[in-house]
Amino acid sequence: MMKRFTLTACASLLAAAMAMPSFAADLPRPAYKAQPYYVAPFSWSGFYVGINGGYGFGKSNWTNTATGISTGDFNLTGPLAGVTLGYNMQTGVWVWGLEADLDASWIKGSTTTACGGGCSTQNTWLGTARGRIGYAWDRWLPYITGGAAFGAIKMTPPAPDTFTEKTKIGWTAGLGVEYAFMGAWSAKLEYLYVDLGKTTCGSASCIGAGGIDVTYKANLVRAGVNYRF
Repeated sequence: MMKRFTLTACASLLAAAMAMPSFAADLPRPAYKAQPYYVAPFSWSGFYVGINGGYGFGKSNWTNTATGISTGDFNLTGPLAGVTLGYNMQTGVWVWGLEADLDASWIKGSTTTACGGGCSTQNTWLGTARGRIGYAWDRWLPYITGGAAFGAIKMTPPAPDTFTEKTKIGWTAGLGVEYAFMGAWSAKLEYLYVDLGKTTCGSASCIGAGGIDVTYKANLVRAGVNYRF
């Protein structure tokens, strides 16, 4: 009797073991989700180089320092174009940067007011060295900027006297927006106000009793393309 019971029990266990794979196949399988793909946040940090170009419009004034006779402000207009070099460091949403540029300039104008033969002022080249503070919205970077400006002022008095050209240092401030695209490339649009102060015209017809002070102030609207390293 015991032997028959043992054989029956073994047969039952063997049948149950053979049925387990089929039963397990019918059980619901746990769902495994794919790991999310990590995308690193965009960073503005690093060095960059670029080109820029735009248009300037401003004012100049010739004043006799002895008599006070002045031409009054007269208009200056013209294009400019050049190269840019800079560095950004991003901390959170804030971007801190240093930027320098050097442009050839054709901003000029003239007047015959209180200057019968015509007095002409031209900015032949212009450079800036500025700080930038920007707020990063991913690939958008609005910013404010300011620093030093320097350039050559060419002053041409009435003929037959020749021009005098001097390098001046002044200041600049402005704002802009930059957008990054295609990896390392970015494009910007900015406005700068430039004041190079007063320059003394050294030509014989400019000297007068006490000399002639020539002022230069300009508004610049420029676009540019940069490549970041």
